[in-house]
Amino acid sequence: MPANALFTSDERVQLTALYKELLSHAADVLQPNDVVLLRNQLVGAARCGLIKRDIFGLNPIIKDLQTALIVVSEIGITRGALLGLLVHTCVSSGYITTEQAAKQFGSDVATIIEGLNRIQTLYEKNADIQSENFRTLLLSFALDMRVILIMIANRLNLMRNIKDAANDDARRRVSFEAASLYAPLAHKLGLYRLKSELEDLSLKYLEHDAYYHIKEKLNATKKARDAYIERFIQPIDQALKEAHLQYHIKGRTKSIHSIWQKMKKQRCAFEGIYDLFAIRIILDSPPDKEKLQCWQVYSIVTDMFRPNPRRLRDWLSIPKSNGYESLHITVLGPDDKWVEVQIRTERMDEIAERGLAAHWRYKGVNSGSEGVDQWLNNIRGALESGDDEQLMHQFKVDIQSDEVFVFTPRGDLFRLPKGATVLDFAYAIHTNVGDHCVGAKVNGRNTSFRQILVSGDSVEIQTATNQTPKQDWINHVVTSKARTKIRQALKETDARQTVFAKEQLLRKFKNRKIDYDEPTLMRLIQRLGFKNVTDFYKSLADGHTDVNIVIDKYLDLLSAERNIIERTTSASAADYNLTQVVSDDDISTRSKDVVVVGSGLKGVQFTLARCCQPIYGDDVIGFVTTGGGISIHRRDCPNAVELVRRYPYRILPATWGNAHSGLYPITLRVVGNDDIGIVNNITSVISKEEKLLLRTIRVDSLDGLFSGTLTVMVDDTSRLQTLIRKLRTVKGVKHVERI
Repeated sequence: MPANALFTSDERVQLTALYKELLSHAADVLQPNDVVLLRNQLVGAARCGLIKRDIFGLNPIIKDLQTALIVVSEIGITRGALLGLLVHTCVSSGYITTEQAAKQFGSDVATIIEGLNRIQTLYEKNADIQSENFRTLLLSFALDMRVILIMIANRLNLMRNIKDAANDDARRRVSFEAASLYAPLAHKLGLYRLKSELEDLSLKYLEHDAYYHIKEKLNATKKARDAYIERFIQPIDQALKEAHLQYHIKGRTKSIHSIWQKMKKQRCAFEGIYDLFAIRIILDSPPDKEKLQCWQVYSIVTDMFRPNPRRLRDWLSIPKSNGYESLHITVLGPDDKWVEVQIRTERMDEIAERGLAAHWRYKGVNSGSEGVDQWLNNIRGALESGDDEQLMHQFKVDIQSDEVFVFTPRGDLFRLPKGATVLDFAYAIHTNVGDHCVGAKVNGRNTSFRQILVSGDSVEIQTATNQTPKQDWINHVVTSKARTKIRQALKETDARQTVFAKEQLLRKFKNRKIDYDEPTLMRLIQRLGFKNVTDFYKSLADGHTDVNIVIDKYLDLLSAERNIIERTTSASAADYNLTQVVSDDDISTRSKDVVVVGSGLKGVQFTLARCCQPIYGDDVIGFVTTGGGISIHRRDCPNAVELVRRYPYRILPATWGNAHSGLYPITLRVVGNDDIGIVNNITSVISKEEKLLLRTIRVDSLDGLFSGTLTVMVDDTSRLQTLIRKLRTVKGVKHVERI
């Protein structure tokens, strides 16, 4: 490639070497015209000055060539991913469009470019990459799984090249992303060498002192460690040869990152890590003798060295669900040092090394949702087959299809069900935001709150203080939270409107000097066609029903019923005054010996206590007052209990005589549903009872329930109990008690 301002002299040399090396690796997968077309695009973009160095000062073309080498040599994906990676820089710089790239290289390459563009846009949102939501969104944004593989390779290449970067903050940021996002993804995909290198480099940049401390320790002990492994392997090697087995042995040391994690977990120094050593015995066995020969090797090793039975892992008898097969043992080697030994065949080792083992689950890496795990598991099979077309068509944006991921302007990420609207998103942020939502800006464009969202949308909610939830909002949300909050707000609004409308109606009654009669109003509401009182008051508040018309109809109904009401009232008053009692004092003071006080005393003056309103038949006691009179209390009266405790010497026994003398006032509490006609039904029951008069009634209503007190004139407890039983049978009445 010709020199230009984009390349330094050293970079030109490096460029030529990388270009030739890449062609040597990818010659068998590229089409005849690919090399010429690719060279023309890269040279043209470089000459136009459209390609800029990144935040670390790295040359994008050289970086892409280095990444491409990792993709080809380490991962093994071919033409589409390779060209998409190399042409992407030309598209993102604006030199050519995705459509032009599709015409020159094919739709497969354009798919890779589009996926890389979408992920670049996703990063610009500044989402929290630690979030599992972000990981899932990253996967769903990749139109093709090869895009994720390219991103892993790209991040590894970047980590290799930023050792001397001046921008330490940027280096720490990309290192943190490598450790928390790309290393776990590489682990899940079985790219173990890439995963280990990403972790080690991340530790190098994030925990500089810890990394070099462990590295120096490993370097200082390398000769001794190599000698120890050689000494450990020698007798095993001799025994395996004598057994006429075909095999080879690999020795290894744990990665720096793994050692650091163990040091932190076990809270010990480097010298306290006992299982730094591991060897792998790989057998060349025929399929029908694989297990037999693996167990034969196990027997040979454990005959020489004492095993730790708690560290035995038998994945030969029962392989892992992902197909991983191996036999792991830990034995006490020379100098009392523990060594892990892995025994497997060439076939088992190939499967494990190429990723089909899903080794991340064995390591305990958090896997997120089962859907992502299963998807990534299946991808390993496609990677093994080496079929790019299968990767593209089988896994094209099929993950988490029932969810969408949406950003706030600050980059916060929210997970919502598919079909969620702006209004759902507003309630997901906060109830007050949802209640006052009037619309939104989605990706910078004004939309209504009914707009359905798609993954990657950036949404800025617009609110207004005078906005309140409406009934039809229920039809424009899909989340249960939004529905619940809307219904709750509507209910609260109805309650406020009911209170306001009732106050307005009572004020009108007062202004026009009209007596308010609850039963008459209830009958009017029923005649007006309302199912319940709340609907009536809501109609008043909304202005659908005119309060003045209601009052006029109330007066008409009251006038029509006046004769009946007056006749009933007159009869009750006559009975009350003439035949039962003359005054309130006479209600409680008897001329006949209705109550017998003490040991048959006659002619004793007494009063019936107003606190408990005893009536004929109640269990009663007498109390001598300071004025010399006697007050009669029900024995269960709270005041009577206190009097017995404090003044036992002033308590007299009392019983009812044989004579009935008039009616006694008692008070009942009634609670029930605020249905139309409920008060009228209660008063109707009372009016039908003989020797029983309704003296007063007070009723309060709130949120569909009423609570009222009735003062009734009754002659004895048996008639009172009969009344209570009948009131409890009235439809809508929940509770009746004497107070």
